[in-house]
Amino acid sequence: MDYIDQFLKEDLGEGDITSNALFTDEEGKGYVYLKESAVLAGLAEAKQVFERVGCEVKLLEREGSKARKGARVLEVSGPIRSILEAERLALNFLARMSGIATQTRQMLKKCKRVNPKITVAGTRKTTPGFRKWEKRAIVLGGGEPHRMGLWDAVLIKDNHLAAIGSVEEAIKRVKAKVRDRPIEIEVTDLKDAEMAAKLRVDAIMLDNLPPSKGKKIAETIRKIDPEILIEVSGGINPGNIAGYASYPDRISCGCLTHSVKSMDFSLEIAKN
Repeated sequence: MDYIDQFLKEDLGEGDITSNALFTDEEGKGYVYLKESAVLAGLAEAKQVFERVGCEVKLLEREGSKARKGARVLEVSGPIRSILEAERLALNFLARMSGIATQTRQMLKKCKRVNPKITVAGTRKTTPGFRKWEKRAIVLGGGEPHRMGLWDAVLIKDNHLAAIGSVEEAIKRVKAKVRDRPIEIEVTDLKDAEMAAKLRVDAIMLDNLPPSKGKKIAETIRKIDPEILIEVSGGINPGNIAGYASYPDRISCGCLTHSVKSMDFSLEIAKN
């Protein structure tokens, strides 16, 4: 049983008692349409959901593209009971993932007006069990997924430093044990940034710093080692992101996943 089976089981339980009472083996067709303009994500997952219950699906739009309000994005045909069993789960994938893709695209567009080379990334502030799809939605919106978890990159954060005692000691310990993963460290002042840069980490995250202070620290880092990737993070949202965009290589934003607005989709069964 994979995740889609588990998600269907969560919704169906012992069965759709309403549809089972109304229908037997009647066949039908339905269309999923968009009720507001959005960057589309989750079409592949919605297709899998409908196919899992025995329906046939035709995608009418392309993932990663912007679709207008009212656009039909998917056609589904098969037993009416099956269509209705899968409806909510398929729409939930589309709504959540398209919301993330849309906000990613909007925030990235604001940044690129200021700095064409910048990227926007997600964080680990994701819905438990749904990270895989939320990260995919960020990519479809034009962003970077960042770390998938604690295993695929080193990120030395404030609590690590509080327990270790210094930036220098933390970096030296990590470098002694980790050879095949990028190493990033979170700093909040110039002194720690300079130490991290001199120790040649792969990336330095300037966390919770106002743009004026962050820009000065970024300039110092680049004088020491221009190859170090500079990331900014902390409290960044659609309203203030452009103010941070001039100096980093990457901006990471928890708001792409932890507080994004879902897009509105609906399914309509074609009338006989």
